Amino acid sequence: MSGVRAVLISTGIEPNHLQLERTESVLMEDADSTIATLRALKVMGVQMAIDDFGTGFSSFTYLQRFHVDTLKVDRSFVREITGDPKAINLVSAMINIGKSLNQRVIAEGVENCAQLNFLQHHGCDEGQGFYFSHPVVAAEAGSLFKRGLEQTLVQ
Repeated sequence: MSGVRAVLISTGIEPNHLQLERTESVLMEDADSTIATLRALKVMGVQMAIDDFGTGFSSFTYLQRFHVDTLKVDRSFVREITGDPKAINLVSAMINIGKSLNQRVIAEGVENCAQLNFLQHHGCDEGQGFYFSHPVVAAEAGSLFKRGLEQTLVQ
């Protein structure tokens, strides 16, 4: 935690502009310690996200206890939403759970327009994946925004 505080001070970044991501399995390794750490980070103003949501120890209990700000729906579920009825129902439920808990919901692995349309129709406000861009270095990301590609992102 002192490391996070030091980085915030040295960079001048406001804590609410920093979001740390942890996978479900990492969060569950030592749940009691995790809860204490997450509380301290929240007091600092840092945002927290559960990455790869749905692939680990998905539990309503930890969603309630961990007080995270963002759920990132794993790409393995997003990949199947255009053809598998079970995946359609699961992703829709994950979006609804996150929204009902006032969390941001980000879909990982969006690769085509059909997936994007499904996600938007079901209330998923944000996505990431090859549909928007392949991974780029920070300097190149800035030029993407300058060229106006930010308007194609899920808002």
